[in-house]
Amino acid sequence: MILQTVHYPGKTRIGHQRQLSLYIPFLSPIFDARKEIIIMTISYNWLSEYLPEIIDPEKLSRILTSIGLEVESLERFQSIKGGLEGLVIGEVLECEQHPNADKLKLTKVNIGTGESLQIVCGAPNVAIGQKVVVATVGTTIYPSTGDPLTMKLAKIRGVESFGMICAEDEMGIGTSHDGILVLPSELVPGTPAATYFQPYSDWIYEIGLTPNRMDAMSHFGVARDVCAYLTHHQKDARVKTPFSNGFKIDNTLLPIKVTVENTVACPRYAGISISGVEVKESPHWLKNRLMSIGLRPINNIVDITNFILHETGQPLHAFDADAIVGGEIIVKNEAEGTVFTTLDGKERKLSSKDLIICNVKEGMCIAGVYGGKESGVTVSTKNIFLESAWFLPSSIRISSVFHGLRTDAATRFEKGVDIDNTVNVLKRAALMIKELAGGELSSEIVDVYPAPLPKTEVSLKHHYLKKLSGKNYHADKVNRILTALGFEILKEGMDELRVAVPRSKPDISLPADIVEEIIRIDGLDNIEIPSTISISPATDLSALKENLKNKIANYLVGQGFIEILTNSITNSKYFTEEVLSKSVKMINNLSADLDILRPSMLETGLETIAYNLNRKNTNLQCFEFGKTYASNGPGEYSEAEHLALYFTGSDQEESWHQKSRSLDIYKAKGIVSAIMQLAGVGGLQLSLVEDAFVLKAGKKEMGSIVAVNNKQLQNFDIKQSVYFVDIDFIALFKLVKQRKIVYKEVNKFPAMQRDLALVVDRKISFDAIDQQVRKTQISKLKQVRLFDVFESDKLGADKKSMALSFTFEDEQKTLTDKEVDAMVGKLINQFEKELGAEIRK
Repeated sequence: MILQTVHYPGKTRIGHQRQLSLYIPFLSPIFDARKEIIIMTISYNWLSEYLPEIIDPEKLSRILTSIGLEVESLERFQSIKGGLEGLVIGEVLECEQHPNADKLKLTKVNIGTGESLQIVCGAPNVAIGQKVVVATVGTTIYPSTGDPLTMKLAKIRGVESFGMICAEDEMGIGTSHDGILVLPSELVPGTPAATYFQPYSDWIYEIGLTPNRMDAMSHFGVARDVCAYLTHHQKDARVKTPFSNGFKIDNTLLPIKVTVENTVACPRYAGISISGVEVKESPHWLKNRLMSIGLRPINNIVDITNFILHETGQPLHAFDADAIVGGEIIVKNEAEGTVFTTLDGKERKLSSKDLIICNVKEGMCIAGVYGGKESGVTVSTKNIFLESAWFLPSSIRISSVFHGLRTDAATRFEKGVDIDNTVNVLKRAALMIKELAGGELSSEIVDVYPAPLPKTEVSLKHHYLKKLSGKNYHADKVNRILTALGFEILKEGMDELRVAVPRSKPDISLPADIVEEIIRIDGLDNIEIPSTISISPATDLSALKENLKNKIANYLVGQGFIEILTNSITNSKYFTEEVLSKSVKMINNLSADLDILRPSMLETGLETIAYNLNRKNTNLQCFEFGKTYASNGPGEYSEAEHLALYFTGSDQEESWHQKSRSLDIYKAKGIVSAIMQLAGVGGLQLSLVEDAFVLKAGKKEMGSIVAVNNKQLQNFDIKQSVYFVDIDFIALFKLVKQRKIVYKEVNKFPAMQRDLALVVDRKISFDAIDQQVRKTQISKLKQVRLFDVFESDKLGADKKSMALSFTFEDEQKTLTDKEVDAMVGKLINQFEKELGAEIRK
């Protein structure tokens, strides 16, 4: 099953017959309904630079998952797809006109094997003596556009060709198809093309992070955790720091004054001026680092700030120093409604709550969120001012959400960054800029930090650690783990340990948080499971409800369904204004695409359907227990619990002895009927209303079965039919609680069957026939089944034949033919009178 899987550390129901997986379409970042899950992309090569030893990618993956940094995927990255494997350098020895084609050349190419290859080439620039790239027979090439192509022995216009001389777009290294790629003449034939082009390859981890783990939102932060694990399980393993002690300014010719008016929203602001820089393309190593984690290189200055962000977790911003009017930076709040043009060219009206980085004349940047158009770095920039700051997370969150700007910088600032590293990171970036862009460090570091924040102190008692972890930890091991994570041991007693929390971990404030850190580094897989579990028997309505869910789920899994768990926070664009007027809107939504609590189960299920269909997983039967939410007025909200089923594609795969059978609304109806029977709920009606079935208990509607309309399918780019079942689970549960279980003897008298073929109007449904059967109130009629529908012009205009089977039983005696015939006669009279039916002989 090809589905994006995100696991979360929460409560799940498990059973030997039932699988529970969380399948949701890939979003960036990905969020779970109850706990925000951020997908962090980590480069193996990059991460390894900070580790004391080289660790195999698979082993490192297991370590990361063990310490709570769950690896969702590990995939190969190649800067040139295929890595140029199998391609070799060749030399063109002969080049003649093809005997049967004016635009083709017949060449002989030396690829270093001792025998030249005959290759038919259509490039206009091929010539004797050229050094070229050759794809030999059996080699797979990965063009810049289109599908991979494996070379085969070919006969082109009657002449055999043993490979291909490649253009750059055919190799996947560029887009030009003007002719073959001609290489320097000094290259040796037979040299692997990869040796010359040096394609970059890496392994990329996707790590699912909970929002409290801002300390792991960088390569250095992840490396620190890995080293703590190695220190605890193997030997001392110190993380290799990227910070250098060789920082020295060159002059003070470009001083920039900094004034912080709002010290609450900006407790620390640091910066440095760098003059004489050259804005240009980044070196290959830097571009490869960024591209491996999905970032597009822009220029050396911007790329360095992005590199530092993903290396250390600290966002930086580079201003064009010549655009800082008055040579002064002022950090303050602007007036409500002030117009500000951001880097993307859009004019935005500022809120009085927005923290703005200004010069003496105007705003230059929405602090921690997005830069301004007038002060940004361009190719003509020669002098820059580099900013490194710590902003109040709540302030950044408000501005980011208000303007709909969910940037990488805002994501980090609103989670909280390490205020102690503000200047260290600034020095690191300044030295990189000097190295890669030239220039001089032309000011002292400005560091406005008027009120240093105190470190959080937490006390942990050893018996509390044992109580929560279920494990006895030696005091030395506890100290070793915490020290490796950056905690400072303040006091150590017989049964108590007091530590100062590193500012890279702003979420830690309680003893339970310290216990979590210890368990995590020890390894979540090492949590001891007790040999005995004590259970106190009790009658609990929630247990009865869970039992019903399990009963239904086990049945559905047995029928080939997969249970899904979709996000209960969804996108408002899926719904009409009428629906949105009654929906629950998010005040501080997690992302622009997740802004309301879902008013319906359908749309989040369609996201999963669409995600799978796009990956050629076309036959799906899924179900979900979930909740929807509604606003009933100011401050009044309600939630409803549902059982939702989704059908699309075929019921069974085509094979040699059976044809493929498409799923339809009647398949869904049969499943719903079976669920009601399984739950022991009788007397429910499934009535056809227009093109949908409605499930009713008396006059109360408690569910529906519909074919999803084309407009909704188009919203998700779904091109095949989807059927959706929505059952009010609470209403079903109430009926189950009210039922009385009655035991009775199995009927020892035989049942009798009669078949009838009714000719009726084409518009009459089985549901209409079933209602007429109920009206006859024949107690001995136990079952009615439709087993055939036949349509033909011979029956009459707009007529069809419906073949029905009736089952009769009497619990006191064996029925006679006469008795059964009388009941059948009563049914016939009812059909003829109410439906205008004719009995087909």
